[in-house]
Amino acid sequence: MLDSLLFLLMLTIALGVLSQWVAWRYRFPAIVLMSLVGLIVGPFLGILNPKDDFGELFNPIISIAVAIILFEGSLNLDFREVRGLRHSVLRIVTVGAFIAWILGSLAAHYVAGLSWAVAFVIGGLFIVTGPTVILPLLRQAKLKSRPAKILKWEGIVVDPIGALLAVFAFEIIKFLSDEAITATILFHFFLGSLFAALFGWLCAKLVGWMFEQGYVAEFLKSPMVFTVVIACFTISDEIMHETGLLAVTVMGVVLANMHISSIDDMRNFKENISVLLISTIFIMLTASLTIETLLDILNWHIILFVILMLFIVRPISIALSTMGTELSFKEKILIGWIAPRGIVALTVSGYFASVLMDQGFEDANLLIPLTFALVFATVVAHGFSIVPLAKKLDLAVEGKPGVMIVGGSSFSTALAKSFEELNISTVVADSSWARLITARKAGVTSYHGEILSEHTEYHLDFTPYEQLISMTEIDSYNALVCTNFVPEFGRNNVYQLCLHNDHIDDLEDLVHTIGGRTLFRKGATWEELNKRVECGHVIRKTKLTDKYNYKQYLEERDDDTILLYIIKSGKVFFYTQETELNPVVGDLIVSLGPPNNGKDKPKNPVGGKL
Repeated sequence: MLDSLLFLLMLTIALGVLSQWVAWRYRFPAIVLMSLVGLIVGPFLGILNPKDDFGELFNPIISIAVAIILFEGSLNLDFREVRGLRHSVLRIVTVGAFIAWILGSLAAHYVAGLSWAVAFVIGGLFIVTGPTVILPLLRQAKLKSRPAKILKWEGIVVDPIGALLAVFAFEIIKFLSDEAITATILFHFFLGSLFAALFGWLCAKLVGWMFEQGYVAEFLKSPMVFTVVIACFTISDEIMHETGLLAVTVMGVVLANMHISSIDDMRNFKENISVLLISTIFIMLTASLTIETLLDILNWHIILFVILMLFIVRPISIALSTMGTELSFKEKILIGWIAPRGIVALTVSGYFASVLMDQGFEDANLLIPLTFALVFATVVAHGFSIVPLAKKLDLAVEGKPGVMIVGGSSFSTALAKSFEELNISTVVADSSWARLITARKAGVTSYHGEILSEHTEYHLDFTPYEQLISMTEIDSYNALVCTNFVPEFGRNNVYQLCLHNDHIDDLEDLVHTIGGRTLFRKGATWEELNKRVECGHVIRKTKLTDKYNYKQYLEERDDDTILLYIIKSGKVFFYTQETELNPVVGDLIVSLGPPNNGKDKPKNPVGGKL
């Protein structure tokens, strides 16, 4: 049995991660693919049945995973991020959540046919969206900063609120329907919720204090954080069911706003754990469904309820709650449409389905098919529509995948100018106004600020950029910048220039662990490239055709020409010292070369014809 259980666990994790990879590779909504894979290996083929396979471990695994995912999401909720948007966020997570609860409960009663008691429980639960579904969508859609921040904050903050509303409605039902239940029980619910919030705050302060005082070794910090998260969730949940989500959310938000460097250093590890858990849990939950549950979804009452939730309840709650806020009409439309439900809704509805049926509410057996119908419909509808809708409303980052350049100089400006002419988003960032003069004179987008500072993190939108080049006059700084942004861009997408030829060999020993990939051929150093541009060398673009291939291009080019990058299918591929590119017909080659017998004269402030 142990070997079988280990194999099933391995299979579940592998399917989840494989789904994420396929979704990334083919630009497919990850949550949709994970749901489909779970249904195929679960109720359709019968390969997995996690509830039976994992037995009593199933619910604890799901609960702890949800707690860690919610904590990791809330750890990104720095109040500085929503400067200028706090009014909108506050209104959506309070007024908007309340309106959605009331309207959702009315729809559940009058359309889905649930009793008032069950309707108010499920209405509270259905206000949740959650980081498990919102964050993958935001990564996929590349929304502009404002709507992305609001959707992220709503998804993370409303998750525990929805669970608490469902618990609150359930406690009220017991109070009104059971004579043995007194007002004292209701008071205990509020006391338990208050304790959970305070306990989460205390756990955050304790962890923060221990880290700042140096009482925890570096290699123990990640294990300790996750141990405290699990303890915070479990203790709160034992005292009052479903308050654990509130506790870990408060813990994450408090830690995020303590601005402890150790917590920031663990961010990428926590994100990796979160992606792994999301992948696994989605497979487990969808594979646990039965054919009977799926058939129940075809009930026209459930279908009509889902339609109302999508097209009436959500848009109205956002429209009413954001009246008089700083949001534009287009932003309200997008936010009013995007509200996918996910893991929290599925897990908590399963719990309430059983306890409500124990209380004598027979219609509670519809909770699971009703929840899955809403989850799957919103995941599919919003997963496939967020990108085209965002583009239609001009709320998505436009253009081809961009390139961020760190370090202002003559060559960096010429390079950025060549990107802009190809409709590739670019920005030249530098902490010195003097080094940005050439970029500003050439009309190139620039950013004045230290790229490694926290201030930049909240004032420069990194969404449009998929690649980063550090080309300052300090080799060690270039290596530091690239190393710092490897988690953000990926090791294959960070590059640096060398300042001197004699530094290249030193960097080759470090390139696999520190710094970025070294750009261009040997000899194409920071000094040499800037000298060439200032002496009149120009950037040229050559498209390969059937009559003019890459071999001919190499034979005819000047020996002084430096190959910079190629454009293949709208994406930039740089020439580096580690790899050699092989352009084909249709690709565009961009190079830096000397003027042609005086025909190419400098036509811009940096001295290069572009």
